[in-house]
Amino acid sequence: MRFVEHPLIKKQTMQFREYQYAIFERAREKSLLCCLPTGLGKTNIAILLTAQKLFEKPDSKVMVLAPTKPLVKQHLESFKKFLDLSDDDFGMVTGTVRPEKRKEIYHKAKIIFATPQTVLNDVLKGRLDMKNFSLLILDEVHHGVGRYAYPRLAEIYREQNESPLILGLTASPGSSKEKIEEICNRCGLEGVEIRNEYDPDVAPYVKKKKIEWISVELPESFIYIRSKLQNILRKRLEKLKELGFTRSIRITKKELLRLQAELAKKAREGYKKAFIGLRIIGYAIKIEHALELLETQGVKALNRYLQKLKKEKPGLVRELPEVFSTAETLAEKGASHPKMSKLCSLIENELKQNKDSKIIVFANFRDTVFEIVNALKKVESAKPIEFFGQRGGLTQKRQIERLQKFSSGEYNILVCTSIGEEGLD
Repeated sequence: MRFVEHPLIKKQTMQFREYQYAIFERAREKSLLCCLPTGLGKTNIAILLTAQKLFEKPDSKVMVLAPTKPLVKQHLESFKKFLDLSDDDFGMVTGTVRPEKRKEIYHKAKIIFATPQTVLNDVLKGRLDMKNFSLLILDEVHHGVGRYAYPRLAEIYREQNESPLILGLTASPGSSKEKIEEICNRCGLEGVEIRNEYDPDVAPYVKKKKIEWISVELPESFIYIRSKLQNILRKRLEKLKELGFTRSIRITKKELLRLQAELAKKAREGYKKAFIGLRIIGYAIKIEHALELLETQGVKALNRYLQKLKKEKPGLVRELPEVFSTAETLAEKGASHPKMSKLCSLIENELKQNKDSKIIVFANFRDTVFEIVNALKKVESAKPIEFFGQRGGLTQKRQIERLQKFSSGEYNILVCTSIGEEGLD
């Protein structure tokens, strides 16, 4: 096995990969957006570039930013593993660190690992300037749109620094060219390097995945509710066609949202008919979401949503009395989606075959996460734990603790929302 050779990287620790080195070489020349699938070593490219900039400019510093404290801590540990520097050269800054202490860390450390909003606040309040940073690394840079801290920090960095260099890292830059261009423009990135698992220089390092799709049959009660919802949705779509807003009743949710935006613009310009279309589309989107909840999450999630709609749109209750009453009755009886029992069965079999298995289950909604954990607690040898974001009430400290307990084996099943997709080691 070939290893990376560099004065600031510990000998025989980092495997040499041609695609990583090629991206690193480009990143030395100009600020770059690096898009690599999860598990293919974006962090190693950042470490290589950090080592090079500190070697070229020994008196300079490097800033590594990530959206969450667990991810910041993970980066700190990764950089320490490979870089041949003293512990004092590494510093971690988050909002839980006192301002005076943060200022001290900025002064002493060569590489600072931090959450972006904290750094932005310190820059704006004069606790930190960016002129001595030879490199700014923005992890999960797809967040760098809207009012997120990345664009403003990148702007200040370029204003304060004579030779700024920015590296943006992401596994999910967005599905459109426009989204990638927006990220680059907002965060001062001049070039893009994208690799996927099928590229010839990447393919040898991709671990093979076995993907198996498992279908489950919806019970009769679910099918009954679905037919009622589909009927009312069809009426709404037929009305849109009748009014001339669409050519067909076969229209996707994405197309409905696009039409909604167009009609909203026309409504602001005084086109009265647009208001009728907007009202119909609003109802249709809500029915679409109810269908999605029923089919993918189950009747409990559907009932919670319907109870919310009952307060916001009482007219729907009059149109769909059977749906509301059936969903409420099934939820009270504890009816669950059939995929829940299938999931429990799959995990039970896996743990019987390999008691040391570690399993990650992803779910779209936090409520579903709790439902899955409660179901899995009844499975022999299963030790599940929830993992979700701070908005759901799980502090960054508790997130770190849970990841550590999953890593150590205290828990063997991590049930998480999409937060688990970002930087999960």
